[in-house]
Amino acid sequence: MNAELCKRANEKVGNPNVLVNIVSRRVRQLNSGGGGLNRPLIADYGNLGMADIALREILEDKIGWELPEIVALVRPVAKKRKKH
Repeated sequence: MNAELCKRANEKVGNPNVLVNIVSRRVRQLNSGGGGLNRPLIADYGNLGMADIALREILEDKIGWELPEIVALVRPVAKKRKKH
């Protein structure tokens, strides 16, 4: 994997853990074959490995990602029981 591509893609994504997940999912797609989304989305991928292709696709905005919205957790409040 090209270190310069990794550094630039990490700056674009912002979180190295998310970058690893995006790249690994895309590499699995590229390795599975079958056409469609399983072909590289960049024009010149001659001597590049699958991970480098995935990184270039991220840098060229060919694939995207969306981080989920952070939701604050709230502890449920117990209901008061009626006395008989």
